[in-house]
Amino acid sequence: MTEPTTPATAAAAALRLDFHAISDVGRVRKDNQDSGYAGPWLLAVCDGVGGAARGDIASGTAITELRSLDDGPAEGDLGTRVNDALHEAHLAIGRHVDHDPALSGTSTTATVVAFNGTQIGIGHVGDSRAYLYRDGELSQLTSDHTFVQSLIDDGRITEEEARAHPNRNLILKALDGIHDVEPDVFTLELVAGDRLFVCSDGACGVLTDDRMAAILSHGSPEYAAIELVRNSLDAGSSDNVTCVVADVGPAEEDTTSARPQPMVVGAAADPKRRMPRGLFRGHRSGDTGELEPIEDEIPDGVDWVIQNDPPIDEEAYRYAPRPPRRFLWVRRVLAATVALGLAWIVGATAYWWTQQQYYIGESDGQVAIYRGIDGLPGLSELYRVSDLPTADLPDAVSSDVSSGIAAEDYEDAVDTVRNFAELASEAGE
Repeated sequence: MTEPTTPATAAAAALRLDFHAISDVGRVRKDNQDSGYAGPWLLAVCDGVGGAARGDIASGTAITELRSLDDGPAEGDLGTRVNDALHEAHLAIGRHVDHDPALSGTSTTATVVAFNGTQIGIGHVGDSRAYLYRDGELSQLTSDHTFVQSLIDDGRITEEEARAHPNRNLILKALDGIHDVEPDVFTLELVAGDRLFVCSDGACGVLTDDRMAAILSHGSPEYAAIELVRNSLDAGSSDNVTCVVADVGPAEEDTTSARPQPMVVGAAADPKRRMPRGLFRGHRSGDTGELEPIEDEIPDGVDWVIQNDPPIDEEAYRYAPRPPRRFLWVRRVLAATVALGLAWIVGATAYWWTQQQYYIGESDGQVAIYRGIDGLPGLSELYRVSDLPTADLPDAVSSDVSSGIAAEDYEDAVDTVRNFAELASEAGE
């Protein structure tokens, strides 16, 4: 990852953005909990978290609040405006949770790029990302607020290993309206020819920097955004994918010319109507591969049954006497015995499988390892209790532990608890 080269002086002439945004539900998820925005003065991506707690509401609410940054290059410090907008989004989500307790647990990432004509103010919370493509080099502008990123920063795992880490989706910071959060906020000067890229982890979680750079190296913002989504899905992304691409160019001399219309995509585009169908399901070109409709006609050789003369009296046929079946009770006993045997085999196999599963949870305020399936009474039991209090963990991690974190096996669960202990130790220093 290469750091961006800042120009020696700000661009003499004012600049403008040419942008495009696209969001796709993907090939696995039923609902799109991503929200994106692209406008003349603002680029933003929010990735909702919460599942049943409706992460789409959190991301859509955040985008609605952040749109105030697209009113134009207002006077004042750009970083302060971005910081204030993120806190307003945070409070708005909190109001939703207060109004409907069923939304408790919802949250969203937020990566915001506000533009004022010569520079951008970047605000960031979570694991969505902002990139700068300049002079043939791609630079990651934001740093993920995730557990695996802390492992990368400590040199314990590599970027490549992080892509397959079982806890790669464990976020340490998010907008949830409850816990205090301090976003990363900074500014950056732009020059004509720059290309900005903002995305959810459905894209950057599966695409390498080299692949993203290759796609961003040519084509219009619309072409690049579509190709980034398409390549993310082809690379196996199991998440929603949202990409916003914007080119930086010199402002037009004719100030009366209309600026391009803002684009709202994903959950924020239409909060009353969720469209789970993706743009790129099935074939690369978007073909769903649906079967041809069946013709509404009767095959040859069948209509004689209907037109038989004299016609069959269906009711008389239904209730006509039939010869008694021989040894009927024996057949029923054998069928019942076979069914019970199969049910026992299936049940025993299912129970054995559950006892090979482990997850991390809480027990009397301590981080603990459970065996079985979280949330299924009778199929889950406390296996080991650590000496790590959940109160020593960051709020976001503690919340995830309380909800239950799946592990690949017992050894993976132990490693995760050890990592949490190190994270708690570092936080307390």
